[in-house]
Amino acid sequence: MQAFLKLLEKRFELHRHRHPRVEWEAVALRLQAAPEKVGVLYQMEATGGEPDVIGFSDSTGAFVFCDCAAESPKGRRSLCYDDTALASRKEYKPQGSVVGRCEELGIELLTEQEYSALQEVGPFDLKTSSWLATPPTIREQGGAIFGDQRYGRVFIYHNGAESYYAARGFRGKLWV
Repeated sequence: MQAFLKLLEKRFELHRHRHPRVEWEAVALRLQAAPEKVGVLYQMEATGGEPDVIGFSDSTGAFVFCDCAAESPKGRRSLCYDDTALASRKEYKPQGSVVGRCEELGIELLTEQEYSALQEVGPFDLKTSSWLATPPTIREQGGAIFGDQRYGRVFIYHNGAESYYAARGFRGKLWV
C-alpha cells in the first residue's frame, strides 16, 4: 500500500492546480486514519480512474477524490446505467451496470454539477463520455444522462439507460 500512497502523492504534486489550497500532509493524515478508503481509492486506480483530490469541505475537513483520468476509465466502460436497465436487455447484455459498479467499488457517481466542476480543473472526456447520476424524473422515463467535453465546453446528453458503448464509462468520487 505504501507504493500506492506514493503514487497518489506524486499525482497530487504533479497536478497542484486541481487543489491549490491543499497540502499533501493533511491528505496523508486523513488517508492514514481511513485505511478502508485507501482500499477504495486503490480500486479506483485499478480500474483506470487515476484518483486525485479535487476539493475540500471546510465543515468536515474531508477531501474529495475524483477520477481524473483524461478519458473515461478504461476498466469501467461498456456498461448500461443501472441494474433495471441491465435486466431489460434481452440480448447482447453488457457485463454490468454503472450504478452496480459504483456500489461494488464504494464510490458515488458524479452529478451533472460535479462533472461540470471537474471540467474546470482540467479537460476530461475529450474522446470518451461518462455516465452521470441521473435525476429520478429522467430515469423513470427510461433515460439516463452522460457528459463529455467537446469544442472547449461541457455537454450533457441523454440516452436510453439500457444502452452501452465502448467509449462511455463513468467517473466516481470518494470523500476521505
